[in-house]
Amino acid sequence: MAFQTGLSGLNASSKNLDVVGNNIANVNTAGFKFSRTEFTSLVASSIGQSTSTSTNTAGLGVAVDAVAQQFTQGNLTITGNALDIAINGAGFFQLELTDGSIAYSRAGNFKLDNTGTIITNTGAKLRGYPTDVTGVATSTTPGPLSLPTGAPIPAQATTAITAEFNLPASATTVYNRTTNTPPYTTYGTALTVFDSQGNAIPFSVSMTRAASTAGPPALDNWQVWSSDAPPTNLANTPLFTLSFDATGALVSPTVPPTVTIDTPSPTTPSISATVDVSGVTQFASAFGVTKLSQDGYTSGSFVSLTIAETGVITARYSNGESQAAGMVALADFRNVQGLAPMGGNNWAETFTSGQPLLGQPGTGKFGLTRSGALEDSNVDLTAELVNMMNAQRAYQANAQTIKTQDQVMQTLVNLR
Repeated sequence: MAFQTGLSGLNASSKNLDVVGNNIANVNTAGFKFSRTEFTSLVASSIGQSTSTSTNTAGLGVAVDAVAQQFTQGNLTITGNALDIAINGAGFFQLELTDGSIAYSRAGNFKLDNTGTIITNTGAKLRGYPTDVTGVATSTTPGPLSLPTGAPIPAQATTAITAEFNLPASATTVYNRTTNTPPYTTYGTALTVFDSQGNAIPFSVSMTRAASTAGPPALDNWQVWSSDAPPTNLANTPLFTLSFDATGALVSPTVPPTVTIDTPSPTTPSISATVDVSGVTQFASAFGVTKLSQDGYTSGSFVSLTIAETGVITARYSNGESQAAGMVALADFRNVQGLAPMGGNNWAETFTSGQPLLGQPGTGKFGLTRSGALEDSNVDLTAELVNMMNAQRAYQANAQTIKTQDQVMQTLVNLR
């Protein structure tokens, strides 16, 4: 029996050395999780033997009970590559393998293929949620994430303009359209708008002080003119009128007025856009523009990407626009120890692990995504070297058990 006991110890120690060696070999593998060997003792059972006497039964040796993976957090290493993604916290990347099956991984060293799909080194596709251009998920069903690296994004015509500026309350010279003669107080500003084809069109406006309204309440009025329709042309009319109360706050218009901007293109003869002037004031300070923006842009090609902690992928384009292009999905399990290792830094769902729970990074128990970083292997090299020495000593000790038993048997055989 001692031969079998020692042999079981040799087998268990050899298996332990295999596990330690695998841990050491993957010390530089991104997202790798180390394993440990768990042993169990073997005891012979005899029919009819009572429990009280079973304590006198010698054991049969040892067996490997399980090789358990340890899913502790690895250190994060900054790489500077935007497509390197680390998970800081719980969760796994969900991957679609080349055969269509689903796998899970903590290794975030991704690439782009020739179609703009985010893939691993083995061609597995990273899965996530589709989003609108603002980053809000439009579906709860994940699919392969793909970036618009091919055709440029189409141009968008200007539909809304936002203007914030101050008109000096000290300006007193009023433009009189009856006489149509200077002097009169005027201020102006300009911005570029875009038609549906992405053509840039300069749009400038001027503001002239108009006659005040007697009230009550008394209001100070300014007329806003297009540069194509100056106030000196009596046939033209102002785009709209700004009215301020005694505190310099805007009281009219209460809703953004709509303006029509002519374009030189015969296929896009005009642009209709609303003008948000809610931030315009009339104070005693000098004229100054604090904000002037519009929502149109010309076409643009994909330039780069960023990935937020919430998993939202933002694509940047040559026209200066940034738009969300998807969201990384994370998966977690009730029992991560039940996942089956597949190789290639991947795990597979099993009955023991339970079904995956999917969600957005940073919500619930899911960790945050860190772009430009990778999660290192959680192998402690020093500890593994110590474990290797312990396994080696255990192997030698079990071999010594077999050698000693052989000497005992040899002594018995040589009896005369």
